[in-house]
Amino acid sequence: MDAIDVTAEFDSQGRVTPLSFKWRGRSFHITSIGRQWRAKDGYHVLIMTAGDKVFHLCFVSGEDCWYLLQPPNYGSYLMG
Repeated sequence: MDAIDVTAEFDSQGRVTPLSFKWRGRSFHITSIGRQWRAKDGYHVLIMTAGDKVFHLCFVSGEDCWYLLQPPNYGSYLMG
C-alpha cells in the first residue's frame, strides 16, 4: 500500500471525485470512476486512467491521506 498525492473534489454530501494522482514520480489523469464504497479502513474508489489501466484508491479521512492499493502490475505502469 503506497501513500499517494491525489487531486480530488469533495461535494457538500461528502462524495468524492478523484481527478488525478501521482505515483512513483508519474502523474495519472483519471478518465473514469467505477465502483465506490465505504469500509472500516476508508473510502474506496476504483478508477481508470489512459490506456484502460485500473487502480484501486483508498482515502483514509482520519489521516487525511490517499493510498494506492494493489496495482495489478507495477512494471507496466512504470514503463508505459
